[in-house]
Order: sequence, then structure tokens, then C-alpha cells
Amino acid sequence: MVLTEERKIYMKEYNKEYHQKNKVKLNEQKKEYRQKNKELIKEQSKEHMKEYRQKNKDKINEYQKEYRQTPNGIKSRIIAGWKTIGLIHDNFDELYEKYINTTNCDVCNKTFKNTKDRCLDHNHNTGQFRYVLCQSCNVKDNWKNKC
Repeated sequence: MVLTEERKIYMKEYNKEYHQKNKVKLNEQKKEYRQKNKELIKEQSKEHMKEYRQKNKDKINEYQKEYRQTPNGIKSRIIAGWKTIGLIHDNFDELYEKYINTTNCDVCNKTFKNTKDRCLDHNHNTGQFRYVLCQSCNVKDNWKNKC
């Protein structure tokens, strides 16, 4: 069956109108289908993503390399590192802002020259954050009696 251009335009408009009028019904049908076919959808998605990653390996690597250099990429990497070492905090975004905006050591008040001078101290038993410290205070134990 060959559709004329006029018929294609009509069908496009008709379908658009039908979907607008029956939005709730169609969404329910989609939801029901997804619930019944969860495993199939999950498997198809895995296969699709695996195929996509294989075809676009260089593109993905380049994107990730660029992303890691952005402020959000740097923030994400730092927070992931904190989580890896066992740091526990209610709001990592808030903690990151405190870490980045702290200009002096919380113990000795030494001014940080750069971001590598800063250390995020935490209790190794509980994982709770304590201070933003300079390198020398981070390795000393005598200030911990203040906690």
C-alpha cells in the first residue's frame, strides 16, 4: 500500500490528535507493558548499550576525558574518592563547597597555597567528617585531643 503525500500528512495529524486525547490511556498501556516485560526490556537494553559502547568506544573515552576536566567532573571525582575511603556525610555537595571554599586550616589557621595543600579529615572508625586541614596537621596526632 503506497500512501500519498496528502494521506501521510492526514495520518500524522490524526495520530498526533489521537495521542493527545488518549494520553492517560496510552501511558497506562505502556506502563502495563513495561511491568509485564521487565526482563525482556532489561535484556534488550543491556544488549543495546553493549553494542553502542563497542561501536562508540573512542567517542565515549573522549567525552569522559573532557568531562573529567570540567568543574562537575572534578567535583564528582573528588566526592567519589571520599566515598571510597569511607567518608560518611549527609550532604556531599555541601561538604564539597566547604572543602573548596575553606582557605585556612581548621586547626592551625595556616593559609592554603593551592588545593593540594588541603586535606579532608575524618574519623576512621565512624567515617564522619571532622575538619579541612593542612598537610602537616593531617599527619600530626596531637590536635586530635581537641575533638
